[in-house]
Amino acid sequence: MKILTRKATLLCAHAAGKVARYASQNFVFVDGSPVMVHGDPAGRTISGCPNVGLTIKPCQNTLAVQEGYSSLVYIQGKPICLESVTGLTDGTPPGMVTYNVQDPGQHFVDSEG
Repeated sequence: MKILTRKATLLCAHAAGKVARYASQNFVFVDGSPVMVHGDPAGRTISGCPNVGLTIKPCQNTLAVQEGYSSLVYIQGKPICLESVTGLTDGTPPGMVTYNVQDPGQHFVDSEG
């Protein structure tokens, strides 16, 4: 499973809403980009979600990660993010729309769950 870096591409389930990238640590890099750790994908803005309508709220923010953190590799006490990261967005219907990784941002380093 690939490790996520700040170059990763995460999208909402509507396939066009792009999640803003952030890496809270600056000690470990892969291919020149910092590795993402616990908390980095959550609370990020989503731009370009096409799920728009009169009573429909487009995805605008990511919520907490539901799965995708390593249980083996940590940086500064926080588990690293893997390409299996997924969580919910604030879009409609509530509690149903997810975001996930389209590209981990690097294709060199793997980690076991």
